[in-house]
Amino acid sequence: MGDKLGIYIHIPFCRSKCDYCDFYSLAGREKEMDRYQKALLAHMRETAPLAQGIGVDSIYFGGGTPSYYGAKRIRELLTHLHKLFQVDRDAEVTVECNPDSTDYKLLHTLRKAGVNRISLGMQSADGEELQRIHRIHTPHQTDQAVEAARKAKFVNVSLDLIYGLPGQTMDSWKATVEHALSLIPQHLSCYGLKVEEGTPLARRVAEGEVLPDEDQQADLYLWTVGRLERAGLPQYEISNFAKPGYESRHNLRYWLTRPYIGFGPGAHSDFGGRRYSFVRDLDAYIRGVLEGGDIIDASELIPQRERCGEYLMLRLRTTRGVDGQEYRNDYFMDFAPLAARLREFAAQGWAEQTGEGRWRFTPRGFLVSNQLIGDLLDRQEQADWTELIRRNRPGGAE
Repeated sequence: MGDKLGIYIHIPFCRSKCDYCDFYSLAGREKEMDRYQKALLAHMRETAPLAQGIGVDSIYFGGGTPSYYGAKRIRELLTHLHKLFQVDRDAEVTVECNPDSTDYKLLHTLRKAGVNRISLGMQSADGEELQRIHRIHTPHQTDQAVEAARKAKFVNVSLDLIYGLPGQTMDSWKATVEHALSLIPQHLSCYGLKVEEGTPLARRVAEGEVLPDEDQQADLYLWTVGRLERAGLPQYEISNFAKPGYESRHNLRYWLTRPYIGFGPGAHSDFGGRRYSFVRDLDAYIRGVLEGGDIIDASELIPQRERCGEYLMLRLRTTRGVDGQEYRNDYFMDFAPLAARLREFAAQGWAEQTGEGRWRFTPRGFLVSNQLIGDLLDRQEQADWTELIRRNRPGGAE
């Protein structure tokens, strides 16, 4: 991806809030959509000069529910993005859609506006499972949405699925995956359900509702990796699977630590060596952009040492993994202590070395990746301090 830039636009509006969701999204705020559109357009005009001369190879509308925001507004945003930024002719342009707010008319308009990838929130093919998490669409609406996308000439359709849902079993999860495969997607995102603090689902669990436990989720996950590999959608990241050539540029940008600019409340950016985010408050964001005011929630310059840690943490989420020579060349750090630990992980079945010499986690390693990455980061820090002491002791400098 070189020095290309990604753009993320957060659409915080939803028709209904799902019980598990902790993203910044709001139901019942439709009256603010037009003012929010003005704020987004103004923010884009203000930001564009900072990215002058940098090609944009991915644009992603996430949420919330962008399809609920409407095709006309998304088309207007895309028109301005093309005027303000240097968008590549073959840029990946994705819009997240929910089946209940998606039809042929919307998709046809989006396709004509330049959208070439649809990410559809299917989540489950079981109507009762959807109702338990307060998803307001039906499995039939998912089928209709995919059919409409094909009719609108979308050749890149991604489906989101969740395993570990209330009441879900191995059989019902297998049925969901098989149904998803019958829709012939180019990409599947399969996320394990997480109980996020402050959500209705967290309250339900606190009140005694039982969900599939970690071991059950692990079984669902490992079966999925094998099934999708056999179906021609190999894993390329912990939760993501794609037909070759259909891996999400937007997702890979995060995991390969490439620059991106976000717009909207709660959106994050990593650009110009600085990482920053905007306030998670729709009214404050609109007011700050249109009337003047601070909309930054957090901002920090990222030193090279921290980038080194991010390289390990993010690249090891992918099946591409990490490379010792790449690590040494980019961060001037000794990879040997990490390689030794990775060999120990390999003996446990958690990691493997590819024919190209790169290290990556196995599916079983992905299940405990947080612990493994934490271990590697500790060893990285120890090696860093050891080298610093060696170089600064009398006679230690080379």
